[in-house]
Amino acid sequence: MIEEAIQNATENNITDVMADEISNATSILSNIAEPVKSAVPTFIIAVVFAIIGFLAIKLLMRIIGHALNRSEMDGIASGFLKSVIKIILYVLLAVIILSIIHVPMDSIVAIIVSSSMAVALALKDSLANVAGGFIISFAKPIKAGDIVEIEGSKGKVESVGMLYTKIVTKDNVSVYIPNGKVSSDKIINYTDKEKRRVDIGFCISYDDDIDLAKKTLSNTALSIEEVLKEPAPEVDVTAHADSSIELTLRVWVDTDNYWKVYYTLIENVKKEFDKKGISIPYPQVDLHMK
Repeated sequence: MIEEAIQNATENNITDVMADEISNATSILSNIAEPVKSAVPTFIIAVVFAIIGFLAIKLLMRIIGHALNRSEMDGIASGFLKSVIKIILYVLLAVIILSIIHVPMDSIVAIIVSSSMAVALALKDSLANVAGGFIISFAKPIKAGDIVEIEGSKGKVESVGMLYTKIVTKDNVSVYIPNGKVSSDKIINYTDKEKRRVDIGFCISYDDDIDLAKKTLSNTALSIEEVLKEPAPEVDVTAHADSSIELTLRVWVDTDNYWKVYYTLIENVKKEFDKKGISIPYPQVDLHMK
């Protein structure tokens, strides 16, 4: 009897201990699961809102793009403006999502301010390029399709991004120039005006007839269809050089025809000079012996 009583008491103690341990474990798991269960709906809402936000931004950017395309704004300026608006919208979306998951707003503001200061210090050159992009986009010294020379590089302007201006050279090489340098450097825009003047120098011998040479140059220029009749071509004697007399031919053309006329004039003048017996002398030195 005594042994049975001891055995029963031992079994009861073990049962009570196991029950207590199970209860404690259940309590611990409940404490862990409770915040997770309460947070799950918030995270789901945040994820859903993020998806909706991304889709809304894409739709809004498409609408803004169509509106800018219908406006009179230059393509470079509209592209730059769309890039800035997109960044601002994504930043706003990130702030909203953080507030949904109960990140305190003062913490968000502190993070943004501290991050902005750190980024400003680390990327001061890049910020200068962003500011340069604004200047280029709204002052409009260049536009898409212009032939320009910047920082020693000459080519067609393809785009102005947040940080770089992209130009493509005649041999199809892409050159990326920081916007800060573009906005502060001298820009030569060859296609800003509708018309350009082609100036080419030609040399004739001292023995040749100047009037005949001038008339030949003028007639050769007028025979080219792309040369404008008004203003009329001009030919002037511009120098008495060591071995020749220098004549300068000036003609006006539409900007798009500049290089075509330039090269055609060089070829056609040589042919006409040969027909008229007008020589293009080599450098020479007269030696007088006593």
